[in-house]
Amino acid sequence: MPHTLTAPRDTVSHAPAPRPAARWTASGGVVAGPLFLAAGLAQGMVRDGFDFTRNAISQLALGDSGWIQTANFLLAGALLLAGATGMRWVLRGMPGGTWGPVLVGVFALSFWTAAVFPADAGAGFPAGSPEATVMSVHGAVHMAGGLAGYLALCAAFVVLARPLAARGLRGWAVATRLVPVAVLAGFMASAVSVLAFTAGAGLGLLWLTAVTARLAAAPGTP
Repeated sequence: MPHTLTAPRDTVSHAPAPRPAARWTASGGVVAGPLFLAAGLAQGMVRDGFDFTRNAISQLALGDSGWIQTANFLLAGALLLAGATGMRWVLRGMPGGTWGPVLVGVFALSFWTAAVFPADAGAGFPAGSPEATVMSVHGAVHMAGGLAGYLALCAAFVVLARPLAARGLRGWAVATRLVPVAVLAGFMASAVSVLAFTAGAGLGLLWLTAVTARLAAAPGTP
């Protein structure tokens, strides 16, 4: 009499997370960057005294309407954390599946740090503010948190290039290794041009959107 083999019941608990759930959670990382930048650009165009050539978007958290940018930081951080969680599910069992999402999570936390510790006033914003000569404690924490967050993001790109390459997406993998160079170049040029800093930071956010969407589009099977 033939016998059939059945899988043990406890193997079910080790199955990968359902793909729809992983993609839905990862979508937080897809919308975070564009939403944050759109809200920042919209505020910058209407806030009195704000000048994109002189002021960083984070300074929008200052002044009477600063709560809008503070909320923008908090929301972006929450969406990025959700995206990091979804990315971990998507990449489970694949190269970079642990450290990539962890580093994106560190980047997400830097947005909450920016919300709690606002940037210093200066360069004419809020309207009438004098040039800053001494950095405050909260301003120093703001800058340190942002630097740590973007360094984590750059490291995440290097790590996430591995699963992209493993799926045969060679062009994506190469670009993901090169983007950190452009992001860091923008940061280093910030002393000369605030626009360079804004462009570098924006590029990092938008490339994270693209990479998250690409990885979530076709999750690998552990």
